[in-house]
Amino acid sequence: MPATLVELAANIVSSHASVNEMSTEDLLQEIQKVYAALQQLETAGTAASAVDTEPKAPVMTLKKAFQADQVYCMICGRGGMKTLSRHLSQAHGIKPGEYRKRFNIPASQPLTAKTFSEGRRKMAKERGLADNLAKARAVRAANLKAEKPAAEKTAKSARKKA
Repeated sequence: MPATLVELAANIVSSHASVNEMSTEDLLQEIQKVYAALQQLETAGTAASAVDTEPKAPVMTLKKAFQADQVYCMICGRGGMKTLSRHLSQAHGIKPGEYRKRFNIPASQPLTAKTFSEGRRKMAKERGLADNLAKARAVRAANLKAEKPAAEKTAKSARKKA
């Protein structure tokens, strides 16, 4: 991969020239234009990365960000969401844990709207999901207890043979 802007500009212009017929003057002008554009992109990229590295102050307070019926992003101020995790990953490329650290959000504070969480909890209770979960856990625990003695017996018999 080319390392310098000159090499990048040369590769771009040579690809362009291989498809389109260009005079020597056109090639020189094209190289200058492409090189200038790449320089501009590089300086803008370094300036943007320098800005991104410094932590930004929250757009709003913690109390305003987490309301009963919606949550707001403390990075960009976007609101009207029921949950934040998808917005954080798609719009900002960060995980909820990083977001919590950045703005000192306690672990006890859910990143969802309170009405959304309550609605999900109510729906789960109506469908009997808590009972189903308890039954599944009991079955799994019984299976693990049944497998454990069988595994111990095979291990003991393997030791006796050896």
